[in-house]
Amino acid sequence: MTIQYKSPLVSIIIPCKNACQFIDECINSIIEQTYTHWELIIVDDHSTDQSLTKLQQWSKKHLNIKIFPNEGTGIIDALRLAYANSNGNLITRMDADDIMTPIKLSTMIAQLNISGPGNLATGRVKYFRNDQPIGNGYMRYAEWLNSMSTKGANFEEIYKECVIPSPCWMMFREDLDRIGAFQSNTYPEDYDLVFRMYMHQLNVIPCTNEILHLWRDHSSRASRNDDNYQDNRFLELKINYFMEIDHRSDKPLVIWGAGTKAKSIAKQLITANIHFHWITDNKNKIGHNIYGTVLSSSSLLSGLSNAQIILTIANPQEKKVIKHHISSLANSGLYQSLWFC
Repeated sequence: MTIQYKSPLVSIIIPCKNACQFIDECINSIIEQTYTHWELIIVDDHSTDQSLTKLQQWSKKHLNIKIFPNEGTGIIDALRLAYANSNGNLITRMDADDIMTPIKLSTMIAQLNISGPGNLATGRVKYFRNDQPIGNGYMRYAEWLNSMSTKGANFEEIYKECVIPSPCWMMFREDLDRIGAFQSNTYPEDYDLVFRMYMHQLNVIPCTNEILHLWRDHSSRASRNDDNYQDNRFLELKINYFMEIDHRSDKPLVIWGAGTKAKSIAKQLITANIHFHWITDNKNKIGHNIYGTVLSSSSLLSGLSNAQIILTIANPQEKKVIKHHISSLANSGLYQSLWFC
């Protein structure tokens, strides 16, 4: 790789809202990085605690820490302002309540130095909280993310859940600009950005085995309390990007499942005038007419070739059965199976 990438300036951008009790620990973890050629741009999003006061104290002590009050409202406006005031050739995001392990920046920079533009660096993450044990759901999510990141296979399951941890990625500025940076108004903004990484075919570099990011869980975090991060927003985003990126009008489209998520997807496809087949293994629902479509059994698949299947089954045991079923159909021309949960 050319010499300009050897020790690039890294811009770390942080949107901050009411993170007074966590921000010192966050910034200290950045100052303690083994890689030192960085700048930190923090935008305070109208905090009502003492966050802004603390941030201003940090900026007085460190010239490479820059603080801005949000000119708009919300995390998207904060990210835009932070990015507009950044100068680095490499860009990474951080959350104001999280902690970097000391080798986080150096590890991701080394990966990008080797791979160059067109590539995305990420790393293994670990949830923590100070007041109680981490819930099983968060533990499973981190394990799932880490298993994909280790192989660089994150985009293989992009419709299931957000496959890149929002505060643990790094890319070249030219790539972030190419995918639209933070100009989209769509929430959840982190998942929307990941879909644009996927759409523009960025390559995920397989990460090392070290934990690079400590992801704090607490009762006031935005993902727990902000309506922009509720499940219905995720589902709408998934379908919109599926129709834009992966849907093939010349292939049969199938929804597998008859629960709430399947019904929401069906409504969205009907609104978009997209024809689909609807199947279920629930004997009590086979033959029912829902939104003008009669549910069939999964045996319908044997008569379809080159199909795209949207899978909406969450039950672990049912998933195992369905994965086996799909595997057995692989040689008969099954085109693509997409897990949406």
